[in-house]
Amino acid sequence: MRPTLFEHAGGEQAFLALAVAHHARCLADPELNHPFSHPDQHPLHVQRLAAYWAEVMGGPPTYSASYADQSSLQRMHAGNGDMTDLGRRFVECFVHAADDAGLPEDPEFRQVLCAYMEWAVADVLAYSPTDAVVPAGLAMPHWDWDGLVTAER
Repeated sequence: MRPTLFEHAGGEQAFLALAVAHHARCLADPELNHPFSHPDQHPLHVQRLAAYWAEVMGGPPTYSASYADQSSLQRMHAGNGDMTDLGRRFVECFVHAADDAGLPEDPEFRQVLCAYMEWAVADVLAYSPTDAVVPAGLAMPHWDWDGLVTAER
């Protein structure tokens, strides 16, 4: 049986390393540093981000059990107006952070990670209009080697 993306990446420590590296890259980016350097940012932001990505990739449900649900996550990022360029930069930082964190380099795994982040950014940007309303009860996304897991597959 094929390992989950979470297992293949190296588990919780790998996702923590990814979140630390991604956060550092976003702080170093001249455009992304503003939203990532707010003084009111949650003190466990990096740990929560790691738990979220780990859960999405087949890891334990730590994020949804301990921190928040998908609707709450979307509400945190909603209503900021057009952020298309920030989304592109966010994906670029994520791709490079996978290198920084020492995640497995095999092309199929990296392609799935990139596809996930492109999808995730588009999903967040869907709620970027200033009048966006995020519905309650959004399902936590789950990804495997074939992409987004849906009811149809």
